[in-house]
Amino acid sequence: MAMLWKFMRVAKYSKTALSPKIKVRGIPTSSRHSSSKSVTSDFAASTPCLNTVELLGKAYPQDDFSNVTEKILSKVGKNLHNKKHHPLWLIKERVKDHFYKQYAGRRGTPLFSVYDALSPVVTVQQNFDSLLIPPNHTSRRKEDNYYLNRDHMLRAHTSAHQWDLIHSGLDAFLAVGDVYRRDTIDNTHYPVFHQMEGVRLFSCHELFSNINDGEGLQLFERGHRTAHKQECHTMEAVRLVEFNLKQVLTKLMTHLFGDGLQVRWVDCYFPFTHPSFEMEINFQGEWLEVLGCGVMEQQLVNSAGAQEKIGWAFGLGLERLAMILYDIPDIRLFWSEDERFLKQFVVPHIWQKIKFQPLSRYPPLINDISFWLPSETYSKNDFYDLARTVGGDLIEKVILMDEFTHPKTKKVSHCYRIVYRHTERTLTQEEVHRIHQAIEESAVRELGVEGRF
Repeated sequence: MAMLWKFMRVAKYSKTALSPKIKVRGIPTSSRHSSSKSVTSDFAASTPCLNTVELLGKAYPQDDFSNVTEKILSKVGKNLHNKKHHPLWLIKERVKDHFYKQYAGRRGTPLFSVYDALSPVVTVQQNFDSLLIPPNHTSRRKEDNYYLNRDHMLRAHTSAHQWDLIHSGLDAFLAVGDVYRRDTIDNTHYPVFHQMEGVRLFSCHELFSNINDGEGLQLFERGHRTAHKQECHTMEAVRLVEFNLKQVLTKLMTHLFGDGLQVRWVDCYFPFTHPSFEMEINFQGEWLEVLGCGVMEQQLVNSAGAQEKIGWAFGLGLERLAMILYDIPDIRLFWSEDERFLKQFVVPHIWQKIKFQPLSRYPPLINDISFWLPSETYSKNDFYDLARTVGGDLIEKVILMDEFTHPKTKKVSHCYRIVYRHTERTLTQEEVHRIHQAIEESAVRELGVEGRF
């Protein structure tokens, strides 16, 4: 689900070998960084042109916006959410099962359709413009997204499919898939993760049919936008949509985590600046906090061809749900192929209770790196992406420990602490030193920093 960008919280350098299914040709040295049909990661047989990325059967010419790395490309097509008995698959199936049983259409068939094989390659128009995100909005920055070129990118949220699915005539659907963001590095953040989008639209009859004297109520009016409603919505319609959304999410959360769970709603935007938001869940004792939910922006609904309807949308992070539900401590584990991890989720039915049994906790190795920044165009995410690409999943965390400005030259220095830890074995200082040295050399070569090594 897309974020409420102003409240956003929730990410190429090495010569790491590509997956056999990934072909990258001519990468410029100056570049910086329910359908259940399977998505193939095979590629076109024809020889790609120079300076192109060939992905999922199509070739994308590179330009000054291209910043997707080999490490990220190797993740495309893994589709962990469709891998049977994977914890992300279990979470997806649990949510699907709940929606199928809880919400039925007129003929008793499931109200919500599910799409879990949509291509992660989308246009910039799908990812941003269709969601009414302004051209100059900070959420579009190269520092935060993976671009194939100026026109195509790896989706940053499953909201990239909202407009298309509504335009196809759908009123209620779930869209599941892998999303890609350049971000910080720690045990809860990873540049590839998985989301589930939920959208529900209501006609006037559907929204007011169970309301006493509801015949006289309307969805729309010519009013004024306030802190509580959009200018085109009636207050009665907004309140009912808000109530329905909270009821749907409360039922889902209590169904996943237990009937005794209480849900606290924090910063629920009705309306919000853009038709996008993210629901964050965090356990606070017995409470589950749900942040940032709201009614869909009517301009989006209208442009997709559903002018006579009003709706809500939500987004769930599958890793976040699985980490809480199964007590998984490190987001890197979702990409593990260690049988000791995977076999814990091979269960006879999706609702079986599972508590993750930790693998041996191998000791960390810690190294620091300091350098002078090259210019104001430097971004921390550039370094995080570089470190992730060179060190891969051996890096558990990268922390900005110190930022210093020289009093005379005004040059800025950063000091980062890199925590190395393998999830399956003990690392040696010798192999970590080689990786750390490669990061230092790549930072100088690719980012133009001045080392203080």
